[in-house]
Amino acid sequence: MSASRPIAISMGDPAGVGPELIAQVFRLRPDWSRRCVVVADLAVMRRAVALSGGLLPLAPLENFQQATALPPRCLPLLALPPMAELPPLGQVSAVAGRAAHAAVDWATLAVLRGEAAALVTAPIHKAAWHAAGIGYPGHTEMLQALTAAHLGQRIEQVPVRMMLSNAELHTVLVSIHVPLRAAIDCVTQAQVLQTVHLTHRHFSQVLGRPHCRIAVAGLNPHAGEGGLFGREEIEHIAPAIEAARAAGIDAQGPFAPDTVFMRARRGEFDVVVAMYHDQGLIPVKYLGLEQGVNTTLGLPFLRTSPDHGTAFDLAGSGRADPSSLMAALEAALGAAST
Repeated sequence: MSASRPIAISMGDPAGVGPELIAQVFRLRPDWSRRCVVVADLAVMRRAVALSGGLLPLAPLENFQQATALPPRCLPLLALPPMAELPPLGQVSAVAGRAAHAAVDWATLAVLRGEAAALVTAPIHKAAWHAAGIGYPGHTEMLQALTAAHLGQRIEQVPVRMMLSNAELHTVLVSIHVPLRAAIDCVTQAQVLQTVHLTHRHFSQVLGRPHCRIAVAGLNPHAGEGGLFGREEIEHIAPAIEAARAAGIDAQGPFAPDTVFMRARRGEFDVVVAMYHDQGLIPVKYLGLEQGVNTTLGLPFLRTSPDHGTAFDLAGSGRADPSSLMAALEAALGAAST
């Protein structure tokens, strides 16, 4: 990635806290005016700036490169086509869902074209996307589809995974937004091995840590207890770990899910591969949302986001904490400068 290209930030759901958190971030970090560009509706960001205290000039741009010449203490903005109406704060609406989707679409394509160095996404509301008729269950699946289309490939040729991390713990998920019954079926040797490979590649190529220690969690209590509580560890997870180790990856396990995250937090491992969504996300979120970062692995660009949702109950109150969004931006900016 190139430090001369800015980071693209999609505004998130305009009825949630995303836009005002973005305004708070630029107020707290005025030096980021030349390094980040917000893709958003102009009226939404005007409201967000007012809600977050005002006195932050918006700087409308025609392209990403114009950001490099901006003065500090402003908010660089690539404006979306204006909405017919400004959606009310704290409410699910199709209008808000369409606007949030448009921001992600525009920002992602800009990164794929090489106009921006990385993508940071403010939170979207899945029910608003559904109300707007958008078929993706979340950011991750949309980014995968846009990337595959841009590359002229099939979806399965662009495997992606979600990594949640903070200062104490990194965890990567084998499956993401699927029902728990379906998530169990996703625990195959091929899926686990692919997850381990994507984890190793991210740590090696993006984070510069080629010798990362990967712990692989089991699916069942006590990692199956030798087959007494399930055979997924024997038939799928252990063979995947063996194949990864044969490829030179320091993968270990399968370990009991109720202790492996504690062991990683204490420094025994660098990252944990979890078998399904809540198994991996509960430990990270329990440690606190303030510094949590969501990273999508497997894309040809870096995408990060805060580790929280739209927080409709806080929208417009001035009480939303920008720390997680700042952590996501710092992660993207750090990678872009390497």
